[in-house]
Amino acid sequence: MKRVIIICEGETERDFCKNVLAPHLIHSNIHIQAPLIKRSMGGIVRWSILKKEIETHLQEPNVIVTTLIDYYGLYQKYNFPNWAKGGRIEDKNERMSFLETAMKEDINDTVRYRFIPYLQLHEFEGLLFNDIQIFFNQVPKEELVGLAELKKTFADYENPEMINNNRETSPSHRLQRIIKGYNKPLYGHYFAEAIGLEQIRRKSPRFNNWIEIIINY
Repeated sequence: MKRVIIICEGETERDFCKNVLAPHLIHSNIHIQAPLIKRSMGGIVRWSILKKEIETHLQEPNVIVTTLIDYYGLYQKYNFPNWAKGGRIEDKNERMSFLETAMKEDINDTVRYRFIPYLQLHEFEGLLFNDIQIFFNQVPKEELVGLAELKKTFADYENPEMINNNRETSPSHRLQRIIKGYNKPLYGHYFAEAIGLEQIRRKSPRFNNWIEIIINY
């Protein structure tokens, strides 16, 4: 059985990996482990710290290591490799690919072939804007307070990964306004389960490509 360690930025990503991704990938003979970033126990850290954790996991023979980290909230101060140059690439998908390649190339060359870098564009919560009916099914009517914004978001973004990288308009901040009492880990788990991994993959091409790489590695 293939073993894959997914280093997760936070509880939402970890719970998604454990409760949604792992049961799906076990049918492809893949066992998933989903630890939080050790130094922060949730939340991004400097690249030097994350790099050390990645290389520590890669010391285990045959294990594949990947990441589930939001691009939203990553800044120059975290010193990810080639960050400034990547920031000048206008196309966001090309920018993510450039930054992921830079991450891979900075890992020890004896083990980097088992590292699959992945940055979620823009934020994991973007994947939850997949099917508007899920909101009506999963959220009590009295708590669905941002109905106009919800409908506009679905009208504006066919691909939920493109919901943008701004404090006011990022996916998680939209959800905080749309759902009264929004709880990030709780709703992330429930929504992702209700949508289903296959449907998430259909609407989110970068995420789908990451899953394909893991399966076919």
